[in-house]
Amino acid sequence: MQLTVHARAVIARAAALLVGACVAALAMPILAQVSSATNASAIKTVRVAYQSSERGFDCAAESDEFTGTVCDAIFDPLLQYDHLARPIALQPRTAEALPVITDGGRTYTLRVRPGIYFTDHKAFGGRRRELTAHDYAYSLKRLLDPKVKAQWQFLADGKFEGLDELTKEAQRTGKFDYDRPVRGIEVRDRYTLILRLKAPDYNLSYILAMPATAAMAREVVEWPAIAVAENPVGTGAFVLKEWRRSSRIVLERNPNYRDDRFETIVGTPARPKLDARNEQIITQLRGKRLPLIDRIEIFVIEEDQPRWLAFLNSEHDYLRPIPESFAGIALPGGKLADGLAARGIGRVPNEVAWLVYTFFNMQDPVIGGYAPERIALRRAISMAYPSQTEIAILENGQSQETHSIIAPGMAGFVENRANWHKYNPARAKALLDLYGYIDRDGDGWRETPDGQPLVIDQASIPRQRERQRNELWQRAMREIGIRMTFNKVERTPDLRKQAQAGKVQMWTYGWIADYPDGENFLQLFWSKSIGGANYSMYARSEHDALYERAKTMPDSPERTALYQQMVNMLWVDNPWKVLYLKQGTALHHPWILNYKKHPFAFEPWRYIDVDHSRKPK
Repeated sequence: MQLTVHARAVIARAAALLVGACVAALAMPILAQVSSATNASAIKTVRVAYQSSERGFDCAAESDEFTGTVCDAIFDPLLQYDHLARPIALQPRTAEALPVITDGGRTYTLRVRPGIYFTDHKAFGGRRRELTAHDYAYSLKRLLDPKVKAQWQFLADGKFEGLDELTKEAQRTGKFDYDRPVRGIEVRDRYTLILRLKAPDYNLSYILAMPATAAMAREVVEWPAIAVAENPVGTGAFVLKEWRRSSRIVLERNPNYRDDRFETIVGTPARPKLDARNEQIITQLRGKRLPLIDRIEIFVIEEDQPRWLAFLNSEHDYLRPIPESFAGIALPGGKLADGLAARGIGRVPNEVAWLVYTFFNMQDPVIGGYAPERIALRRAISMAYPSQTEIAILENGQSQETHSIIAPGMAGFVENRANWHKYNPARAKALLDLYGYIDRDGDGWRETPDGQPLVIDQASIPRQRERQRNELWQRAMREIGIRMTFNKVERTPDLRKQAQAGKVQMWTYGWIADYPDGENFLQLFWSKSIGGANYSMYARSEHDALYERAKTMPDSPERTALYQQMVNMLWVDNPWKVLYLKQGTALHHPWILNYKKHPFAFEPWRYIDVDHSRKPK
């Protein structure tokens, strides 16, 4: 049943009374009961819920956030983000140092730290298997192996000298020749990796910090008795102990994990500014060997209410983020609820570079194209939708309205906006009238300039939250005389595939930045990304030329100027209606120490500690 906005408010008020009682006097646990023996144990366990299920543990093949989170715990990329540094800074993970970049940004030289080992597996023949540069070379090549069907192929496509030719041969022969030397990915010796690019790319370092480029052992991938996506073998801080698909995942501390100590540039002469939160984390982590916890139990719980109640009942140790439907209860007036504060529950920002937007299919015969009347139609629709209302109702005021294609805080962001970004239904109506979208038959609905019925279908997923958003959209479009339907209802993976094929007219979706540079958003409008993440099917030769020029430049005022030219071009053509920067808050119980979310890294499990003395007796 589709609820009205008023009905939702009534239910929220009723839920507030119910949850208030839960906060004051905890109910019995609803998901599991923890024995007193476990509570008294010295084992440090963190329990948490995720809203969507995993798709396996092949870091290259899958691109959803949950899979990336687990992969980041099991596997190691060469680099990582400094956990505390803002602005963002990189640091070595398995590399001895940050890459040496030469040849005007075309050559990267890295050295893998000796003495790092994979967890045991039969494929290693009973011997300890050391991590080497060959493993990273192999893993980078896998991104372009047609059989892998890597969701992260775009990270390597067209980038490394000689690698595309290897891919074309594999497409012709059906076999990718991993043993053939490629100039773009050279293993100089056991620990030295040299990457040569076709063009300068100063963002490659960020790519080398992603789970998609983490090291996988070729022997394990090719081991005939296993499916590698179900049997991850890495060098990371944790190993997979249990797995019940789409239900429960248990990770345990890797017994063979290297001597890994916490490091940060925060509080040093390079970054002397030190706030109280960072100082506390540094004090607690200084000199300690990572990870600090022994076990992570992850539950897949799609619905908001059971995740919220499980946290309240202390069955889960932290909640990220607070579900929007309970944000007003947890943070009334933006302040932590008294009942939560009395229990010592802490709040931290859910730092993430996540833009929520509605895209228009630029190849659609009704709403797409670059003719003035089509641009006017998209602008009118954008002006008539109240983003602030969605933020207030669906987001409970936790998100931030923004208009740029580049998320705030990323390299290249400029705080500007066009005059048609302002909510203005009256101006939207006037624009539609001017370009011939008028009601010719008097039925209350506009027709196209050539007299055809104007009906626009926006796709959505089968969730209550989406139905509430659809209600806002339908009301806004009714106000300006546009008939909007919501007939295409599919699960997110199916809609993604249809969007990639150009079969979705409109859809409200989101993009979480993979690395802190505006190029990561602008590549979503590159014509070569059509069939991939360019769901709007945007193709403009002028944009392509600017993008291909800017992507070879280091961060500089000159590059930022090019980024702004692209943003202005996209504002004119209007393939997206940017709604907001999705923010939020994470809550944690008092026994969880050091929790801080990094905007571009995954869960900070290596840095979390558990203080059993702070748990209820």
